[in-house]
Amino acid sequence: MTTSQEDLLPATRRALLHRIAVAQAEGRAPSLVAAVVRDGRAVWHGARTSVEGHGPDENVQYRIGSITKTFTAVLVLRLRDEGVLDLADPLEKHLPGTGAGEATVAELLAHTSGLAAESPGPWWERTPGSLRPELSDVLGEKPFLHPVGRRHHYSNPGFTLLGALVEELRGAPWEEVLRREVLEPLGLSRTSAQPRAPHAGGWAVHPWADVMQPEPAEDLGRMAPAGQLWSTTGDLARFAVFLAKGDDRVLSAESVREMRTPAAPAEAADVVDGVSYGLGMQIQHRNGRLLVGHSGSLPGFLANLTISVADDVAAVVLANCTSGPPLSVVGADLVRIVAEAEPRIPEAWRPLSEADPSVVELAGQWYWGTYAFGLRVTADGLISLGPLSGSGRSSRFRANGDGTWTGLEGYYAGELLRAVRRPDGAVSHLDLGSFVFTRQPYEEGAPVPGGVDPEGWRGIG
Repeated sequence: MTTSQEDLLPATRRALLHRIAVAQAEGRAPSLVAAVVRDGRAVWHGARTSVEGHGPDENVQYRIGSITKTFTAVLVLRLRDEGVLDLADPLEKHLPGTGAGEATVAELLAHTSGLAAESPGPWWERTPGSLRPELSDVLGEKPFLHPVGRRHHYSNPGFTLLGALVEELRGAPWEEVLRREVLEPLGLSRTSAQPRAPHAGGWAVHPWADVMQPEPAEDLGRMAPAGQLWSTTGDLARFAVFLAKGDDRVLSAESVREMRTPAAPAEAADVVDGVSYGLGMQIQHRNGRLLVGHSGSLPGFLANLTISVADDVAAVVLANCTSGPPLSVVGADLVRIVAEAEPRIPEAWRPLSEADPSVVELAGQWYWGTYAFGLRVTADGLISLGPLSGSGRSSRFRANGDGTWTGLEGYYAGELLRAVRRPDGAVSHLDLGSFVFTRQPYEEGAPVPGGVDPEGWRGIG
């Protein structure tokens, strides 16, 4: 991926460099490398290192830990899109005999399966995967800690099961399927299950002394779909573009949007913190900005991928230390710096290429009871309905081709909107999931449920 440092203003580039320099220095990371993506390509790359005269570039591999889960989720969504499975299917339907088969595919993707966070036995991230050759070794005798589907509880074994599901349905090893179906089509030639030179070494930095020691780089075996991958800022920049826009060779824009949509019930603390989880993707609300992506860590490495779809900006940050800089904060800051210093210029407004008079006549003000709403007909072929003041139920609607529209989000997602006409063809009212919208509040003669007082509007006296 070609990165032109001239794509950003000098002040923006300096602010980005300053942010990662502070992160590397204060976090005491042996090295830290970062990239920023805008307009579908990498526009900045930066690195800081403790090695004099050497700076890792966008082709140096780091271990990315749980960002691997997002790759595994893509493989599962591909199976869904091909009709091989349904997200509502219990695991047992496709991968029998695991002892965790009552959890659905969607629950495994969203970490709501109730499975334990970690594998039993010795610390799996610092021991050979050969110690856990079978799924039963990964899950243990009592795999469930919580009722299935009731709460979000992050589970590494859950993604081991998803990797095994991919292998079962594809008839090939997880790594081979990933390479064939995702890495090669997206051009991620520097992403692999095993390290390939040039790659960084993983280090543990002493918490109370400026000294360090190497961390082991174990092959995770069965746990690989949860955290095995090595990658680069260059490759993850490309992956970020895919997660924001989709790529029909791998997953459609609609399917990656589904991955970015909250799918897990939030704990009370999560509501306060503004965090949620989709299908293999983390979601957070930070400083008024919706961010999606994933973080990762394994002994010796930290990783973060952060995307603001609305700003069309993404950041990748990698470091080779077990603990150190808060990379999720750094990634969010890199996105913010670019989004605020060089805000996205919107596309020029253009009118509809052709207008349907029967649709245009619906535009304007409507009332649900005494609540005022506005209906707009937009150039993308949709209509939108939302309150004229304050917050409230709003949605865009997609035409169904038969004079009705289906809600796309919020309270009205999936609900049907139709214009009800009088015998003479004039619009009487809108019916939205049984709610009646009229041109005037409690309009006389309109079929308002419960009727309208015959004396009409009046004062106190």
